Amino acid sequence: MNDQHRWRVAVDPGLTVQPTCDHLNDLREVPANREPGCEDCLRTGGTWVHLRACLSCGHVGCCDSSPGQHAHQHAHAAHGHPIARSLEPGEDWAWCYTDELFLRPA
Repeated sequence: MNDQHRWRVAVDPGLTVQPTCDHLNDLREVPANREPGCEDCLRTGGTWVHLRACLSCGHVGCCDSSPGQHAHQHAHAAHGHPIARSLEPGEDWAWCYTDELFLRPA
């Protein structure tokens, strides 16, 4: 499924020229895997702070504040999986690890 219209780069009021993210054109957003936590931490006995879901394959990994930083590792290890969304209750944003940009719902 191509869900490129679901996300857009968050506006940065401090910039005259707003950045772009070419990865939005390649999104194949899928539902997050139904693990009760970070897939990698659960496998290794690690702990996590917040959870992120890959918008390409649904892999659930832990955030950069977590010891394992598995969402970040997944984004750089899996070609074509640069964007993950927050799975935290009440949060509706995503992050492009390649372009280092916040994304908001379109």
